Order: sequence, then C-alpha cells, then structure tokens
Amino acid sequence: MQLLNRLRQSLTAKFTPETTASDGGLPTDGVIRDRVTAERDDSFVVFHIGMRINAFWKPHRWLPILLIAPRMVRELVGDDDTGLLGSRTVLGPGLRNIGFVQYWESFDALEAYARDSDHLHLGAWQDYYEDGTKDDASLGIWHETYVVRAGEYETVYNNMPRHGLAATDGTTVTTAAGQRDTAGGRIGKTDGSDAPVSGD
Repeated sequence: MQLLNRLRQSLTAKFTPETTASDGGLPTDGVIRDRVTAERDDSFVVFHIGMRINAFWKPHRWLPILLIAPRMVRELVGDDDTGLLGSRTVLGPGLRNIGFVQYWESFDALEAYARDSDHLHLGAWQDYYEDGTKDDASLGIWHETYVVRAGEYETVYNNMPRHGLAATDGTTVTTAAGQRDTAGGRIGKTDGSDAPVSGD
C-alpha cells in the first residue's frame, strides 16, 4: 500500500498544478475573494481524456502512456500555436484513473495537434495501436469532446483561484452580479433575478 501511496503522491506532483498556455505552466493559485463567472467571446472545445489502469501487474502496457502523458501536456503548454487554452489534471476515483480536462480554441486545433507528426501525440497513438496495447484489456483509454458555442455555457466560482474555464487563455473573469447572479441569467435564459437563495 505504501508503494501505491508513493505512486499517487508522485503522480500528483508530476501532473498538477492547473496550467494555462500563456503563463508558461505556472500555478494559478491566487484565490479571488469574490463570486465570479468566466466569459469568452468565442466558441471553444472542452476535451476530457484519460486512462484507466485495469491490470497494475502489466506495467509494460500502461507505464509508457503514463510517462508520456505529462510530456504531451508540457509540450502543449509550451507551444502557443497549438490552440490549447488550458489543461487540468484529474486523478481518481482511486489510483487507476488519470485524466485531463482541456480547453481548446476549436475542434480543428485539437484534431490538428492529435494528427501532427511533429508533436508527441501521434507517435504515442500509433504505438498504442501497433504494440498490442489496444487489444490488451490491461489499459483503458478514453476521451470526450464537447464543442461549446459562445453564450451557451455558464460558470460560477466563489472564493476560488482561477479554475477550469476561468483559468484558460483569453477568458475574462467578471463579478457574478446582476444578470450574472444566477445560472439561468449567466446562460441567457433569465434576467438573473430568479435565485432561490441569495448568492445562487
């Protein structure tokens, strides 16, 4: 069990903190002592990607992916031209699941990165298919992609550092008041006066 705890601590240190592309990967840890919302003028993409270790006793299947994943994120954060707006590491539930929530300028930018032979992802993707890992149930790989149109989302953060969408490049953080006071107001369905309790 100590080995697993050390592995989790090591992974946490390696994969965190939350980063954006333009801050050079520096932690975004300053708490905003207010209730705020994140706003973007343009559409964007939310991309969830991860792996699940199904067989710890087969490290030759999952360790290469585990080791290259943070390198891919560092590569993205270090290259303003990829279209990555921000990335956050997600661990759990348990030690088996490791993933990332990423924000991208567009689906085209995400797909271009995934297929670009000058970046790490394409080679890792090809290795996964060619070395038999894909057909061995010892490692699961998954992703989900959501295209979000401008004005068709809402966010709120109370006494939080920049987090999620608020931590991405090109996002404005604004006080959640007036029409922005409620989820319905922030998404444009109400005038913001529909809060069932004070402070949404």
